[in-house]
Amino acid sequence: MSVFPGVRSFFRSRWFGLMPLDRLFWRDMMLVGTLINLASSALALVLLGLKLPLWLVLAVHFAPVPYNIFLASAVCSTAESGAKASLMMLGSALWLIATVVV
Repeated sequence: MSVFPGVRSFFRSRWFGLMPLDRLFWRDMMLVGTLINLASSALALVLLGLKLPLWLVLAVHFAPVPYNIFLASAVCSTAESGAKASLMMLGSALWLIATVVV
């Protein structure tokens, strides 16, 4: 029995394309994912200001990257054919690049 069944179903529904593409792209990736990245970057700046070790600052800053890759992959696997799906796949790729670089 899983301790966190909600977490498991969250990832499972996105990985297997059970989540509507609009919700996955706009809410999960663009809103929640971006907020997680902003919070992580802000915390990394605070740690840098406190003169903590650089490895810790970088670890905090890049901690959301696996989640970002998961979200971008989920968007690409959920998207079907069509102009809207293609734009969302392009948007997810550009968003992933932006979150890793910035």
